[in-house]
Amino acid sequence: MADKQSAAPQNEGEQKSIQLLKIYLKDVSFETPNSPAIFLKEWKPNLEFQVGNSAALTNDGQHEVILALTVTVTVNGETAYLAEVHQAGIFSITGHEPDEVQRLHNVFCNRFLYPYACAALSDLVTKGGFPQLLLSPINFDLMYKKRLEEAQAAKTATTKH
Repeated sequence: MADKQSAAPQNEGEQKSIQLLKIYLKDVSFETPNSPAIFLKEWKPNLEFQVGNSAALTNDGQHEVILALTVTVTVNGETAYLAEVHQAGIFSITGHEPDEVQRLHNVFCNRFLYPYACAALSDLVTKGGFPQLLLSPINFDLMYKKRLEEAQAAKTATTKH
């Protein structure tokens, strides 16, 4: 017979909710290691883009979610600039199961933080003397599903050996 306590929600009357409490820049970095010489080269950039995220509980039980965007642009094999933004938000998330909370961190919160991070990156790049940086939208839901599938495949591969 299944244990009924473990299957019951934490608080049966608790409504599911998610609310943004604060949004802020956690960390910003901009480097132009080959300036001013890079400005004299023909501008045919090669862009490398990385996305990362993390989430943690604050001391008062809120959720701090950090979306990290890193852009490295090279011209003829030389780094023109390296820009990184860690856009953070504090969210109140209540009434959700742990799997749902993980999905909210990786999809909903990132989707909310992304436009702010893109704007901060574009501002850094423009102030650094380079052409405006316009990033394409990201399908965070697809990224999350892919990450889960890869984790499951890795788990399956290790259990077979």
